[in-house]
Parts: sequence; C-alpha cells; structure tokens
Amino acid sequence: MRLKGVTAAVLFAVSLISQSALAQQEKWDIDPAHSSITFDIRHTFAVVRGVFLDFSGTVVFDPDAKMLHKCDFEVQVDSVNTHITQRDDHLRTPDFFDAARYPTMRFDTTEIKKRADNQYAVTGTLTIKDVSQTITVPVTFLGVRDNPLNPKQQVAGFETEFSIDRLAYHVGSGKFYDMGVVGKDVSVMVSLEVTRDK
Repeated sequence: MRLKGVTAAVLFAVSLISQSALAQQEKWDIDPAHSSITFDIRHTFAVVRGVFLDFSGTVVFDPDAKMLHKCDFEVQVDSVNTHITQRDDHLRTPDFFDAARYPTMRFDTTEIKKRADNQYAVTGTLTIKDVSQTITVPVTFLGVRDNPLNPKQQVAGFETEFSIDRLAYHVGSGKFYDMGVVGKDVSVMVSLEVTRDK
C-alpha cells in the first residue's frame, strides 16, 4: 500500500510538472503597442468612446490544437482616456470608478469552451470596484503567423466584444443615468496581438 501511495504521488507530481511546462510553453505575451481595450457609452444622444491605456494579462494558447486555455486581464483604472481631461478626471472620482480606492479591474478565467474552429466562449470572474460577477464573453481567434517584424517570433490575434451594465458594478450611483446624461450599458471591445518566441 505504501509503495502504491508513493507511486501515485510521484505520478501526480510528474503530471503537475508536465502541465506547468506545457502552460509555460503555450504562454503568449500581449503586445501592448498593438492591443487595446476600448469602450463605448451613450452620453444623452452621442456615443462617447474611451480606452484604458495600461493593462496586462496572461494568454495561454495552443495554436496547433487551436485551444485557448487562459485569458486573464488586469486593467489600471487610472489609465482611462476619453480624450477630454475634465471628463477623465471625473471618471476617476467616486462618482464613477473611484480609482484611488479601486485602482484595478480584473478578469480571471474559470472555463473556456470551444464553439467552432476559431470561436470560444470564455467564462470568468469580472471584478470592478467591490463587485465580482461571472460573465461569459465570445472570443474570436483571428489567426497565427510568423511575426513580420521579428522572424524569431510567432504572432496571434484575438478579439472580443460584449456589453455590461456599469451600475451592476457600482460604477456610478445611477444619478447621471436618471438625469439622462450617461447611459448604463457599456460596450467593451478587446483587440489583442500576442507573441511568443519560436
């Protein structure tokens, strides 16, 4: 019995090491110069578009099997940019993001299902301010090729677009929504180029 237990423990350890090595091999680096997180929200009648300039993440992807294993993000709230300084400063206040108290937003993957050859349903926990909710977003794999700017690398592309209710995440009390000034539904688009060494 003791021998069987030791053998099982060794096999389990080997399995963990193999999984770790595989994940490391399949990990891709986000290219911040060619990736973006943008959002659209309606202001009375017009649509205002903004971006978050500072974000990082972990993408684990097997291009041979076209299997996406992980897609985690952390966004620095203070980097919000709608090209109007006064508006950006207001978004950082407790009226909206309260960036001083809640400096980051996160998405942590919990499950990924492959829907088609290049389509995935990515489920994870989205945390904004003091609220964490499970959401599922559609992710499209755009392709993989040798990096035209660096022949020692491969580059792959992914894209997703989804909508969230900002009030469900306490981004605002609803005062400006009730006034008809700022909408509550936010369209989010994430466009990624990721790279890895060959």
